[in-house]
Amino acid sequence: CGPPAGDTDVPLGTAFPAWKRHPPAPVALRQVLCPDGRSACPDGATCCQLSPGQYGCCPLPHAVCCSDGQHCCPQGTTCDLIHSTCTSLGGSAPLPALPTAGDIKCDERTSCPDGNTCCRLGSGAWGCCPLEKAVCCPDHVHCCPQGYTCDPEGGSCLPGGAPRRPWVRKAPALPRGGQVTSGNVICDETMSCPDGTTCCRMSLGTWGCCPFSQAVCCPDLVHCCPQGYTCDPEGGTCLQGGGTRRPWVRKTPALPHGGQVTSGNVKCDETTSCPDGSTCCRLSLGTWGCCPLEQAVCCGDHKHCCPRGYTCNVATESCEKLLAPTPLLPTPSA
Repeated sequence: CGPPAGDTDVPLGTAFPAWKRHPPAPVALRQVLCPDGRSACPDGATCCQLSPGQYGCCPLPHAVCCSDGQHCCPQGTTCDLIHSTCTSLGGSAPLPALPTAGDIKCDERTSCPDGNTCCRLGSGAWGCCPLEKAVCCPDHVHCCPQGYTCDPEGGSCLPGGAPRRPWVRKAPALPRGGQVTSGNVICDETMSCPDGTTCCRMSLGTWGCCPFSQAVCCPDLVHCCPQGYTCDPEGGTCLQGGGTRRPWVRKTPALPHGGQVTSGNVKCDETTSCPDGSTCCRLSLGTWGCCPLEQAVCCGDHKHCCPRGYTCNVATESCEKLLAPTPLLPTPSA
């Protein structure tokens, strides 16, 4: 038998498989989280269960999921599986045809939802970037919108022609002693930062030093931006009024520091220097890093450093002096 008289029918819409969310997300995108907590659908779609443990995406908001686990209908309608239609509950206006969820073909066996871009993952398998005609980043983890370039070091997408600069870590705040010069930036009664930097609070309430003068401390208590920029937590970048982006600067925790601190930078070579009160140490790639301790000992793993008078124990990741080991300190990049 047919549907009741006066009702209007449209074909059933087919739900397409949901993609799994893998952190970190390629880009900031609004998504609808499915009840399993692992699958997600595009914004404006509805999660529908296909089979136990698997969800699909109906390309309609607040849709009705049909009991066959394969179809869906618009809000306010019911599924008529016998006639493969969506039946209006009493409306006289014709229902619009359901949009078809087209797939983007990656190869003969793999596809991504419509509006996505196929990108290779680190394993060699295909992944789906939730942007149309996106740029697949060379780290095989991220992707950027069309017209942008990937900045894997800063974890951001840069508009075409935008200037780049490496991700910079903050130097640690230094405890203020009787020998600390007035050229340093005072954080509180006991802590200070090198001249030309800015004191910013860290997540644990301790002080960190942003390597910019009069910098903007980001609300995540981890990063900072140059003066005149604002923090963009979603994009991990610093935004300027004209739309220019630059990567965030990451802070490092404030660390105990002894010895006299003087103004000026510590010169590593003709082109590289470290903040005053630190020590130049070679990193694994041969580039310079800055140990946030004066006259420090550079460890042989090219990753850590120890205070003066200590030796590195790379096996236990500690600095040893007699029987009092202290933790190794990571060497931020110069």
